[in-house]
Amino acid sequence: MKIIVCIKQVPDAKDVRLDPKTNTLSREGVQSIMNPYDRHALEEAVRLKEKLGATVTVLSMGPPQAGEMLREAVSCGADEAVLVSDRAFAGADTLATTYTLSQAIRKIGGADLILCGKQAIDGDTAQVGPGLAVRMDIPYVTCVRRVARADAGSFIVERLMDDGYDEVEVDLPALFTVVKEINEPRLPSLKGKIKAKNLAITTLTAADIDADAGQLGLSGSPTWVVRVFAPQLKGQRTMIEGTVQEKVDQLAEKLVEWC
Repeated sequence: MKIIVCIKQVPDAKDVRLDPKTNTLSREGVQSIMNPYDRHALEEAVRLKEKLGATVTVLSMGPPQAGEMLREAVSCGADEAVLVSDRAFAGADTLATTYTLSQAIRKIGGADLILCGKQAIDGDTAQVGPGLAVRMDIPYVTCVRRVARADAGSFIVERLMDDGYDEVEVDLPALFTVVKEINEPRLPSLKGKIKAKNLAITTLTAADIDADAGQLGLSGSPTWVVRVFAPQLKGQRTMIEGTVQEKVDQLAEKLVEWC
């Protein structure tokens, strides 16, 4: 079985700042990390590898520095790493991103199973996983919280819902997006770190994946970000001080006033 895990390098959420002059995210001095949901997808792929004897390839679309993230993924158990990198990909929305990833996956021979995180913490669209499945013309299940049964031909998974979960059986090839409840990601091993250090990462350009330039980057993106801004704070804030009883009394008075 061949498993591909799509991972993305994102800015660390706790360090993200907004540039008040340009109204864009300031990435200067902000550490880049592997998207947290993608870590769970990677962990699940490695567990399936250990159970079924699969091979795991991590795939990312991004700048050259994303290579370090791919090496981290290999140190956690992935077998191979592919970076899809080209200036032509810049400015891609989810539609252009899924096109690029689908072309890259076809170039490297496809997969029996594709795993993605539920969403990326920088965009929060949750569109890339389903969109990629549609591009690949394969079934998909989103928000997978548990793999109940896995074999070479089909899976039974639990899909997290607002009021519980659905149990879904799906034939391979397929794509799953996973939630954090599915597992606890492992730390890199010493053996994995040595392998990652010596690994040759495969890098693919737009030409390598036979991409249509009109479907890449800004040219292939029907949506784009016009402006990013911090919301204006509205309303009033009142600090209540004193003993516990005094605070309770003051809060009760305020609630009566507001009601």
